[in-house]
Amino acid sequence: MATDIRINQPLSASRLLRSVAEHLGRRSRALAGYLDIRMDRFISIWVIVMVLAGLAKVATAPLKPGSLGEWALFVLPYLIVALSPVAGYRVAAGSFPRGLLSAQPALRLAILGRWKSLDPVTARHHADFGMSGFMVSLLVGILLNVPVRTVEFLVAIPSVGGSAPEWAQVLFLMMTMDVVVMNFFYMVCFVLALRSVPLFPRMMLFAWVVDIAMQFAIAQKVSSTPGLPDYVASGLQNLLTGNIDKVLISAALWLPYLLISDRVNVTFRCRSRIR
Repeated sequence: MATDIRINQPLSASRLLRSVAEHLGRRSRALAGYLDIRMDRFISIWVIVMVLAGLAKVATAPLKPGSLGEWALFVLPYLIVALSPVAGYRVAAGSFPRGLLSAQPALRLAILGRWKSLDPVTARHHADFGMSGFMVSLLVGILLNVPVRTVEFLVAIPSVGGSAPEWAQVLFLMMTMDVVVMNFFYMVCFVLALRSVPLFPRMMLFAWVVDIAMQFAIAQKVSSTPGLPDYVASGLQNLLTGNIDKVLISAALWLPYLLISDRVNVTFRCRSRIR
């Protein structure tokens, strides 16, 4: 009897782990499907919240606008910030509709491991194809990067107009450009991942590189502006360094996964591991 218990325990534990893994896989696939279906609703909520946030920033600006035209100029950057991820989503979703079988890039950049090629139809019926598990965690992380980055911008950068010092205008312009550009590209990455487009891993790498380059461009442009106060320069350095650290940490965590994961290779590169 004791021997039977010892034999059956590993089997029970194995079945339990397999059951948990299957449950988490179903939940993660359901979450990816929910995000795909509900994006239009999320976009509407996003635009409304951002317009209200922009109005609040302008109303609490150090130098408040006087005329209606000045109000429009103050609010315009926040409207552009609100629309940049929407534009990224629309451009990518329109270019890669659901179910599209996209061709593989001619040049392979991910060469680690031993793989056998699969035709697109076979790949789509493979057990490791599609959004599930860790891939959904990456997907959600990309999406959350947009509101997190936007909130940081709203909190850290005051609204300024034409009467503000030159350094303040340059700082506001560069930080606005940063959040606009990166929100656009991260939403493109989100759609490419969601639609299983082969270009996703390269676009993710491109977004990381652009993100880091933007931080250096901001530092160079703002620091060369006359009259920049020391306390602003110190705070900006901490902010930009933090942004670079976050990108490097994300790349260090996810780049190995994007290179060697079976699911990533089946989904985006139409190849399976040779075992």
